Amino acid sequence: MSTTSSATDALAERGTLPEGPAKAAMVRAMFDTIASRYDLVNRLMTFGLDVRWRRVAVRALGLPRGSRVVDVACGTGDFCRLLADAGIEALGVDLSLGMLRAGRHRTPCVQADALALPLRAGAVDGATCGFALRNVTDLAALLAELARVVRPGGRIALLEVHQPASPVLRAGHALWFRRGVPLIGALLSDAAAYRYLPQSVAYLPAPERLRAMVHDAGFRTVGRRTFGAGAAQLLTATRAGHPSGAS
Repeated sequence: MSTTSSATDALAERGTLPEGPAKAAMVRAMFDTIASRYDLVNRLMTFGLDVRWRRVAVRALGLPRGSRVVDVACGTGDFCRLLADAGIEALGVDLSLGMLRAGRHRTPCVQADALALPLRAGAVDGATCGFALRNVTDLAALLAELARVVRPGGRIALLEVHQPASPVLRAGHALWFRRGVPLIGALLSDAAAYRYLPQSVAYLPAPERLRAMVHDAGFRTVGRRTFGAGAAQLLTATRAGHPSGAS
């Protein structure tokens, strides 16, 4: 058993979740461990719907061809590929070197902390992030960093998990996410990692609080929609201020 698995198992048994540097170290090691099977397990646990949701997110950016977008926590490059297909110049950033190495795309990528992006202020026209808000150590700091690197008038699209509103669907979703997903993870990848991932939803604030945090970071016209009967959510917003002429 790997050190990562042992640490994650211990957290699961205690019912606690890591914070600060301990969380960052665990998340990086965990994704390094599951990188080779990440795409396969992701498709199975979302029934392939995550690709469709990402396509919607790219369209929701509303940015023209030739725009520059940073994909934060890019993983193996799902968003990067879709952005490139839309004629958008993308840069992928991820904390896990294992995930970057497992990517199958031609988009430039760099290993870096999402809370300290290697970009100057206002360098990009937009930013995307897929299912990683709950994995950063400081969500408010991440949103502030996105506000720093996205130019005034630029756009962001943030995908994350959620829970269905219907009690019946919520019960079914909980059963799948807490039982089915760890089982698939155990069979195909790392059991401990896929026990942790459902638990990590606890890091997410409630929808209205999350929208308020995006607004407080410096974005306006904060929109939110759900997919999969509420199993996933997409937040979009426009960077406050006047466009400076960047394309």
